[in-house]
Amino acid sequence: MTLEVRHVPIQYVNQAWPMVERFIANAVDYCGDDYTLDQVRVYVSSGQWLLVVAVDEQGVVHGAATINFLNYPNDRIGYITSIGGRLIANKKTFSELCEILKSRGATKIQGLGRPSIVRLWNRLGFEPISTLVEYKL
Repeated sequence: MTLEVRHVPIQYVNQAWPMVERFIANAVDYCGDDYTLDQVRVYVSSGQWLLVVAVDEQGVVHGAATINFLNYPNDRIGYITSIGGRLIANKKTFSELCEILKSRGATKIQGLGRPSIVRLWNRLGFEPISTLVEYKL
């Protein structure tokens, strides 16, 4: 099976949501209380976050991700806020994701991940930069 990564135009986000919801829900389970699945849908459907999907030849969705763009003085970051399914598990689909983000001005991709995701992304060239620690007030 060959997967292709595509972005979902904002006008089709609500039509696509039932096909991607389970992938995003699985990812949101690991993000603590930073945001809920409903909040992810609001960000994506309002155009604040980008929705990308991995589809096969028949158009069946096998993975999805949401991306927030952050502008810094020297870079525009494509920050992966959630990812689930089989999206960037190989160099081809990762390259397609890179092209989508580059076409929106991104110069880097970042994301937080549990150890298994960090190991997977490391195989694609990601490098750990720092460890996030948190204390809830």
